[in-house]
Amino acid sequence: MRFSAATTADRLLPERLALRARPLLGRIDAVLFSADERGEAGRMSVIAFIIRIVSAAIAFISQVFLARWMGSFEYGIFVLVWVTMVIAGNVSCLGFHTSVIRFVPEYREKGMLAELRGILIASRLFVLVASTAIAAVGGLCVVLLAPHIESYYVVPFVLGFVCLPMIALSDVLQGLSRANSWAVFALSPTYLVRPVLILVLMAAALAAGYRPDAKAALIVAIVATYLTTLWQFAGVTTRLDRKLPAGPRTMHFREWFVVSLPIFLVESFFFLLTNADVLMVGFFMEPDDVAVYFATVKTLALVHFVYFAVKAGVAQRYAAYMHGDPGKLAAFARDTVSWTFWPSLAMAIVVLALGEPILWLFGPGFDAGYPLLFLLVVGVVARAAVGPCESLLTMTGNQNICAMVYAMTLVLNIGLSVLLIPAFGLWGAAIATTASMLFEAAALSFTVWIRLGVVMAIFAPAGSPR
Repeated sequence: MRFSAATTADRLLPERLALRARPLLGRIDAVLFSADERGEAGRMSVIAFIIRIVSAAIAFISQVFLARWMGSFEYGIFVLVWVTMVIAGNVSCLGFHTSVIRFVPEYREKGMLAELRGILIASRLFVLVASTAIAAVGGLCVVLLAPHIESYYVVPFVLGFVCLPMIALSDVLQGLSRANSWAVFALSPTYLVRPVLILVLMAAALAAGYRPDAKAALIVAIVATYLTTLWQFAGVTTRLDRKLPAGPRTMHFREWFVVSLPIFLVESFFFLLTNADVLMVGFFMEPDDVAVYFATVKTLALVHFVYFAVKAGVAQRYAAYMHGDPGKLAAFARDTVSWTFWPSLAMAIVVLALGEPILWLFGPGFDAGYPLLFLLVVGVVARAAVGPCESLLTMTGNQNICAMVYAMTLVLNIGLSVLLIPAFGLWGAAIATTASMLFEAAALSFTVWIRLGVVMAIFAPAGSPR
């Protein structure tokens, strides 16, 4: 007999309580066991959510150990370089890591196998070549501009660029896995395997007598990233070869690039917006301040991961529903807002309650970031209150206006940071970030309503799609 949450509640709970719980448990059963596309998307979001919970714990533990091993100054250097490389790696995909999520289901649905084979090959090859070229140019720029850069940043940034191509390739492999609804294989290499490897290898390096500095941490990160990405590449390639029979390939590179370019702008603006505060703190303040601010933001990531988990599970379904009933798309979009907001709100309360002891774990002085959490969490919950709007816009062909919204939000964020960080320090960064996230949430929700007639806001009436 198949497990059912509703049936189990009937057996274990008093009748009155079981009747009250039945609607909620029925929805849980629908997510876990429904065979339709909605159920598949829900299960992928649940899997992504679980992976994100585990990865958040792993990332948090690894960051605590790195901070304690390295001290705030060296840890701040490592953090700034690593965040920059993660952003640059994502940007180096030029949008292909997201556009494949749109094209792969479309080609499979329409039986366009030659085009499907073409984009599977072209996306990986193009991203690897583009990211390698960007890494070479970036490393050369650091060397040439070394006299104008703080000396303690030069070697770490050069090492960081060595890692960049594998970060980019991992992003496009994640996109291909998401397009095929391989949730575990999409997320586990980046969010589970890589951080564990970095922690284990760093511990081994320290045991072998290496200094606990930013350079050692980045060399460890290079090794871990290459090992993880090559394993991920072999696994994704093997699965694709099994799923898709051999045959001719058709290349529509111009079409793919034209669609990917605005997606590239959306993703670039989003990644820059998500991490701009850390970069701006690094520009205006010392590595110790970067360390404290990053630890605070990392603590807040326990709330963020709900949003990213839902986004990972629903993007390909937005693309599939785009060609069907508008009412079905609108209803599904509304569901994704609920999936995002309520768990995010619950996690926000937990983080605020436990934030100070969590930050204390990073080492002396890190708990100075605790008051910032009360301001920053407002922006995170506001974003969760409108769900993954940018995924809906991107998957329905509205990537251009979505890019425009993110561009305006990024300009607002940077402008406020330039004005406020020199005057108010870390509080200035927190104010700039929160204000820009509130603007982003309102602008994206309004854009979805204007373009698609879909209401994506947790407390707004559903209305009717146009």
